[in-house]
This record gives sequence, structure tokens and C-alpha cells, in this order.
Amino acid sequence: MDRYLIDTNILVQFATELEFTDDVRYILYYSGAKIHVSSESIKEFINLLQCEDIKPKKQSGLNVLNIFEFVEDTLGFTVKYIDKGHLKQLCKMGIVEKHTDPSDRLIIAQAIAEKMPLISSDTKFPKYKKQGLDLIVNR
Repeated sequence: MDRYLIDTNILVQFATELEFTDDVRYILYYSGAKIHVSSESIKEFINLLQCEDIKPKKQSGLNVLNIFEFVEDTLGFTVKYIDKGHLKQLCKMGIVEKHTDPSDRLIIAQAIAEKMPLISSDTKFPKYKKQGLDLIVNR
């Protein structure tokens, strides 16, 4: 079974009903692939909810206290926790074009270490392909 890691911005799209490209929609909804969410994305998502930077659709019932139920039960995704191997990969990675966001870099390192394609809408992520990132872009 194929496995994919989704970036925080893809998780936000599930909560707010933004659109996915056809290829990303197929992977997420129809392919039967195992979808993973980094614990780092969960941390970022909690922060976005607490700061009210995102407004989830009301019918979802999503709030900061039920984030794990939303991700694991409603969406059916698996939370992939950061471990020592991911941090070692982060140590090996160079910083590309002043992209210093620590959460982004940790999620990228996790995807590389796990040899999982990363699905993201972030325009800076393609610059990490030279460091081993397998990226699927949602535009």
C-alpha cells in the first residue's frame, strides 16, 4: 500500500473545504493509500486554531480539543510522530534560499527519512527535491 505524508496546509484544506488538484484529490480520497500527518503539523494546526487564523467549517465540529479525533477518526489519517531519525535527517539538510521555517523543515526531513512522498501546496518545497524530497504539489 502506498504511503503519503501531508503538509499542514493540506490538513488545513480538509478543515476549511478548500480545493485540491485532481491528482491530489485522487490520492487522498480514492487511491486507498495510507495518509500520514506529522505530529509537527498537528502542533501547527493547534496553533492556527487557537490563534483563530483558520475558521473550520461549522458542521465539522472541529475544535482544538478534538483535533486527534478529527484527524484520526473523521479523516482516517495516521499521526506520524517525530523521532530521532527525523531529527538526524534535519541535521543533514541544508537551508535553501533562506527558507528557515523550522516546522516546514522538520516535516520535509520526516518525509525524506520515511521515504514518503510529501503532499503540499507550499511553493518553497520543490527546492528540497535535490536533498531527496519526493514532492506532490497541490496548486
